Amino acid sequence: MFGQRDIDPQPGTHYRSSRLSAVNGQYFFATREGTLEGPFISRHDAEQSITRYIERMTMADKLLRHSSEHIDHLQRREALKHNQEL
Repeated sequence: MFGQRDIDPQPGTHYRSSRLSAVNGQYFFATREGTLEGPFISRHDAEQSITRYIERMTMADKLLRHSSEHIDHLQRREALKHNQEL
């Protein structure tokens, strides 16, 4: 698949592989962050958890970006205030 994720510096080809694995009748999924999530009782439960995991990571990324923008705004405002006092 050719495309660009938010974290990629430039577009590229990404090869999908199965994120699911089964060990002793329990299911796990691997993340891009290098973690292994699980165990889950069924493949269906693991697949649903992948969707929820991606939603959580997307929301966390948005919150982090929003927080960083807010902090930058506050720092600029403080710098302007400091310069006006000089």
